[in-house]
Amino acid sequence: MYAIIATGGKQYRVSQGDVIYIEKVNQDVDSTISFDVLMIGGEEVKVGNPVIEGAKVEGKVVAQVKGEKIVIYKYKSKKNYHRKAGHRQPYTKVEITAINA
Repeated sequence: MYAIIATGGKQYRVSQGDVIYIEKVNQDVDSTISFDVLMIGGEEVKVGNPVIEGAKVEGKVVAQVKGEKIVIYKYKSKKNYHRKAGHRQPYTKVEITAINA
Protein backbone atom coordinates (compact mmCIF):
# COMPACT_ATOMS: atom_id res chain seq x y z
CA MET A 1 0.00 0.00 0.00
CA TYR A 2 1.19 3.51 -0.77
CA ALA A 3 -0.11 7.01 -0.23
CA ILE A 4 0.34 10.42 -1.83
CA ILE A 5 0.89 13.21 0.71
CA ALA A 6 1.46 16.94 0.30
CA THR A 7 3.77 19.04 2.44
CA GLY A 8 5.89 22.09 1.78
CA GLY A 9 4.25 22.72 -1.61
CA LYS A 10 5.35 19.32 -2.93
CA GLN A 11 3.73 15.90 -3.21
CA TYR A 12 5.40 12.65 -2.15
CA ARG A 13 4.58 8.99 -2.82
CA VAL A 14 5.28 7.12 0.42
CA SER A 15 4.99 3.61 1.80
CA GLN A 16 5.46 2.35 5.33
CA GLY A 17 9.16 2.34 6.26
CA ASP A 18 10.21 4.97 3.68
CA VAL A 19 12.59 7.76 4.67
CA ILE A 20 11.91 11.07 2.91
CA TYR A 21 13.38 14.56 3.00
CA ILE A 22 10.72 17.29 3.20
CA GLU A 23 10.89 21.05 3.48
CA LYS A 24 11.87 22.04 7.03
CA VAL A 25 9.16 21.84 9.68
CA ASN A 26 9.64 23.03 13.25
CA GLN A 27 9.44 19.69 15.04
CA ASP A 28 11.87 18.19 17.52
CA VAL A 29 13.85 15.06 16.67
CA ASP A 30 11.98 11.84 17.63
CA SER A 31 8.61 13.64 17.61
CA THR A 32 5.71 12.41 15.50
CA ILE A 33 4.20 14.24 12.56
CA SER A 34 1.03 13.51 10.60
CA PHE A 35 0.17 14.35 7.01
CA ASP A 36 -3.12 14.63 5.13
CA VAL A 37 -3.59 12.02 2.41
CA LEU A 38 -4.42 13.00 -1.17
CA MET A 39 -4.57 9.46 -2.56
CA ILE A 40 -4.21 5.88 -1.35
CA GLY A 41 -3.13 3.15 -3.76
CA GLY A 42 -2.76 -0.58 -3.62
CA GLU A 43 -5.41 -3.15 -4.46
CA GLU A 44 -8.08 -0.44 -4.29
CA VAL A 45 -7.38 3.18 -5.22
CA LYS A 46 -9.02 6.01 -3.26
CA VAL A 47 -8.70 9.60 -4.43
CA GLY A 48 -9.54 12.56 -2.18
CA ASN A 49 -11.21 15.81 -3.05
CA PRO A 50 -8.69 17.31 -2.18
CA VAL A 51 -7.94 15.04 0.83
CA ILE A 52 -9.38 11.74 2.02
CA GLU A 53 -11.40 12.32 5.17
CA GLY A 54 -10.13 10.36 8.18
CA ALA A 55 -6.97 9.12 6.46
CA LYS A 56 -3.59 10.08 7.91
CA VAL A 57 0.03 9.19 7.33
CA GLU A 58 2.12 9.08 10.50
CA GLY A 59 5.85 9.75 10.52
CA LYS A 60 8.73 10.18 12.93
CA VAL A 61 11.18 13.07 12.63
CA VAL A 62 14.63 11.49 12.34
CA ALA A 63 16.81 14.60 11.88
CA GLN A 64 16.99 18.22 10.80
CA VAL A 65 19.56 18.34 7.96
CA LYS A 66 20.87 20.64 5.24
CA GLY A 67 21.12 19.87 1.53
CA GLU A 68 24.06 20.21 -0.81
CA LYS A 69 25.63 23.64 -1.17
CA ILE A 70 24.48 25.61 -4.21
CA VAL A 71 26.80 28.35 -5.48
CA ILE A 72 25.17 31.52 -6.82
CA TYR A 73 27.52 33.52 -9.02
CA LYS A 74 26.53 36.82 -10.62
CA TYR A 75 28.73 38.42 -13.25
CA LYS A 76 28.49 41.32 -15.67
CA SER A 77 31.12 41.47 -18.37
CA LYS A 78 33.30 44.55 -18.74
CA LYS A 79 31.78 46.19 -15.63
CA ASN A 80 34.00 44.66 -12.91
CA TYR A 81 30.92 43.20 -11.19
CA HIS A 82 31.23 39.80 -9.47
CA ARG A 83 29.10 38.44 -6.62
CA LYS A 84 29.44 34.96 -5.15
CA ALA A 85 27.09 33.51 -2.56
CA GLY A 86 26.19 30.06 -1.32
CA HIS A 87 23.01 28.44 -0.05
CA ARG A 88 22.19 25.20 1.80
CA GLN A 89 18.47 24.39 1.92
CA PRO A 90 17.26 23.05 5.29
CA TYR A 91 15.31 19.77 5.21
CA THR A 92 13.58 17.53 7.71
CA LYS A 93 14.31 13.81 7.46
CA VAL A 94 11.12 11.84 8.19
CA GLU A 95 10.58 8.09 8.50
CA ILE A 96 7.03 6.95 7.59
CA THR A 97 5.72 4.72 10.37
CA ALA A 98 2.07 4.08 9.45
CA ILE A 99 -0.57 4.70 6.80
CA ASN A 100 -4.04 4.89 8.38
CA ALA A 101 -6.69 4.59 5.70
